[in-house]
Amino acid sequence: MKSKIYYTAACLALMLFTCEMTRAQGCVAVKNMGSHSLNYGDDAGQQGWLFSMNYRYFRSFRHFKGTEEQKERLVDNTEVINNDHSIILGVDYRINSKWNVSLQAPLIYIDRSSLYEHDRQNRHHTQSKGLGDLRLIGYYNFTAGQSNSFQLGLGVKLPTGNENYKDYFYTAEGPQLRPVDQSIQLGDGGTGIILEFNSLHEIASNTSLYVNTLYMSNPRNTNGTRTFRETLSPLLANEAIMSVPDQYFVRAGVSYSIQHKLSFGAGVRMEGIPVEDLIGESGGFRRPGYIISGEPTIGYMQGPHTINLSFPIALVRNRTQSLTDKETQKLTGTPRHGDAAFADWLLSITYAYRLARQ
Repeated sequence: MKSKIYYTAACLALMLFTCEMTRAQGCVAVKNMGSHSLNYGDDAGQQGWLFSMNYRYFRSFRHFKGTEEQKERLVDNTEVINNDHSIILGVDYRINSKWNVSLQAPLIYIDRSSLYEHDRQNRHHTQSKGLGDLRLIGYYNFTAGQSNSFQLGLGVKLPTGNENYKDYFYTAEGPQLRPVDQSIQLGDGGTGIILEFNSLHEIASNTSLYVNTLYMSNPRNTNGTRTFRETLSPLLANEAIMSVPDQYFVRAGVSYSIQHKLSFGAGVRMEGIPVEDLIGESGGFRRPGYIISGEPTIGYMQGPHTINLSFPIALVRNRTQSLTDKETQKLTGTPRHGDAAFADWLLSITYAYRLARQ
């Protein structure tokens, strides 16, 4: 029975670790983040390395103001489309049954097409590609190797991704080289403080409940990257520079393993960007909002190898009012609510390999 508990925990831990490293599905510019989750199991106490490679893809195109979809954007062919591809390379080292450290490096390629950013008549594309923001975190497992486990993580997000990536925009005045939209920038230019809490609770043989939470505080106010939004309206003058926003992530669900190899999971996840940061000022341009998704997962483990698939499906998409929206509405007396494009689903596939130290 004890070995089954450990194995269930190991399957769930690897499934959560590898399937979590995703980004919010749309123009709400949550960077590649997620919960590392619990990392223990039938090899608890052994030192060793875990190497992982996660590929994920989504296509955002449905525009929302608040929770109301702007369906006319699709009819008029004025929607903004982001095709987002990422490969996230992960290296995890377990020091012992209590302590482990994790490093994650995202490699990003995003294609964005729109009318409004160009000549407003023809759909043109901008792209970004390269290294994103690295994440380095240390974890402490309070009750590693037990059926009820709690883990705390503390770390940093490093500004290794280019927050001023540029491409050509085809305006009425001709091609112009300028920064791409915030949602496809490789980084945000800030050094983030990351706090995580992860919990696993066995409720029956081979069946466990999990909870993962993450909050990343970005104390930096703005990053100096120009948005050109002030050229659209004088009311957007305070959105001329990109903000460096906080972000958050919450996930909960249940996992069940079969014959010590195959695992199935079902849960709910919420991720997004707050209107105001926890620490520091919240100036500049951001698209605050969140997405709530139902998340089925499946994982297969054979020896040191693990393959996992996660497929979050959007249930609620909410582009909340930004500070500029609220300030402009108060100044003019006219309701104002910016929009953002979201995806219907996200595909995440991961391979992980554990190299245990003898």
